[in-house]
Amino acid sequence: MPTDNLTLGLMLGGGLVALSVLLWLRRRQRNTPAARLRRACREMLTQVFVPDGEGGQIHIEYLLLCPRGIVIINVKDVSGNVFGSDAMREWAVITGSRRHGIRNPQDGLFDRLAAVRRLVPTLPVHGYIAFTATANFSKGVPTHVVLLEQLIDELTREAATTNTAYDAYLPGWETLKQAAITA
Repeated sequence: MPTDNLTLGLMLGGGLVALSVLLWLRRRQRNTPAARLRRACREMLTQVFVPDGEGGQIHIEYLLLCPRGIVIINVKDVSGNVFGSDAMREWAVITGSRRHGIRNPQDGLFDRLAAVRRLVPTLPVHGYIAFTATANFSKGVPTHVVLLEQLIDELTREAATTNTAYDAYLPGWETLKQAAITA
């Protein structure tokens, strides 16, 4: 009999550990930026290509249908102090004594905005370069640059408090969805 109780105890303990891990993974998955963005909008496309208007295609990381219209988000996950401006071709990222450069992401965002606006000229289209919380802009934040967490919080608040009639946006959104090709 003692071995039966031991076996039963081990099975119950193992089941509780497995359940705890499963719940932890589920909670973690619910808090990813993509999951939080999905909850902050009516619809979302991720990792798509849209026609650029010049015979090619341009990649868009996140494309959302929100109360403010169509929202394009390009996420940058860099750690350290970021020094950049609208006029700089290359931005510097400094972490401790290490320095590296990143190409100014605004040009790519402007191309994405133009491509989407060509497809849906009657809808409001907004674009953001969203840096993760590990980035610090101590000398000022360039145009269209936001912190990802702040943007998600803004969009979530707007979705919860705004009674936007999405019906006006849906025909344009459908056009956009049909033009988009999954990466």
